[in-house]
Amino acid sequence: MIDEEKLQQFLGKMLVDLGAAASVPLMRIGIRLGLYKAMDGAGPMTSAELAAKTNISERYAREWLAQNAASGYLNYDPVGRRFELPPEQAMVFADEESPCYMGGGFDAVAALYQTQPLVEGAFKSGGGVEWDDQAGCLFCAMGAMLRPRYSANIVQNWLPALDGVVTKLERGAKVADVGCGLGHSTFIMAKAFPNSTFIGYDFHKPSIEHATQRARESRGAGNLRFEVATAKDFPAGDLDLVTCFDVLHDLGDPVGAATHVHRSLKPDGTWMLMEPLAGDATEDNLGPRGRVAYAFSTMACVPASLSQEVGMALGAQAGQRKLTEVIKAGGFSRVRRAAETPLNMILEALH
Repeated sequence: MIDEEKLQQFLGKMLVDLGAAASVPLMRIGIRLGLYKAMDGAGPMTSAELAAKTNISERYAREWLAQNAASGYLNYDPVGRRFELPPEQAMVFADEESPCYMGGGFDAVAALYQTQPLVEGAFKSGGGVEWDDQAGCLFCAMGAMLRPRYSANIVQNWLPALDGVVTKLERGAKVADVGCGLGHSTFIMAKAFPNSTFIGYDFHKPSIEHATQRARESRGAGNLRFEVATAKDFPAGDLDLVTCFDVLHDLGDPVGAATHVHRSLKPDGTWMLMEPLAGDATEDNLGPRGRVAYAFSTMACVPASLSQEVGMALGAQAGQRKLTEVIKAGGFSRVRRAAETPLNMILEALH
């Protein structure tokens, strides 16, 4: 027997969800064309004023503004027919240095749609999807999505939460940033600690090429370099610190990686891992944060792991208990949660 009231409530929820999904391309257009930036701090404006300021069609501006207002992204004054970007929304849409900026997240979602046929096939075969085969430059989008978190936390909160690490970095330490992607995390650390040397490793050659080119063009970043290597075969020996930002759960053989990291560190060295903040049981993660994390995990993290040797497929919501088991299986004796944000946890692993 169908409960009509419950059905209507669920249909209302689905309408909200469909509206959110349909908004992604419009938000991306607003970011790519600089529409949100043009509205940031400009006060209320009409569609004609926005169109003139950004050199776009007034008719498209009018429809785009209305959709953003309907979504709650913009305020609307029906008397003056003017739209305004509130400062809180500007932190999400317009300010790329804001820790709340989500432009990269919208690009990452768009890439997932393009990869759907490959993941759909993997559902049937049980195989994986290699990172190189992910569509829409997902590695660029993921880098852009994570960069604001790195900028707001690595130097200010995460490294200081580790036992004695900042002192070593200030004095001069050897650091490997494993799974560095485009190198955002590596650059941040190298700039903050000029007496230390940093090497970013990633198995994805295009990411390393991008990071290397940026390093060539940057000024005052002579204490870092980038190399293609996996988490199990990067050059080992005498490291004071190994960092893995959003990496371990994506690996095919995380135990093998943990073993190699353990072998690469000095006896008093530290392994710092940033992982998604998740509970140990499925029911702990059934909320808005888990909803997004499970989606990315299903479409990117698990397929990436299954495309590699071993294919452990931890998933983005593995939880601290499972991650600790993996880390200790690699030889580490002590693991603790050193810090956390609403989205991530920082684990410190010691010999």
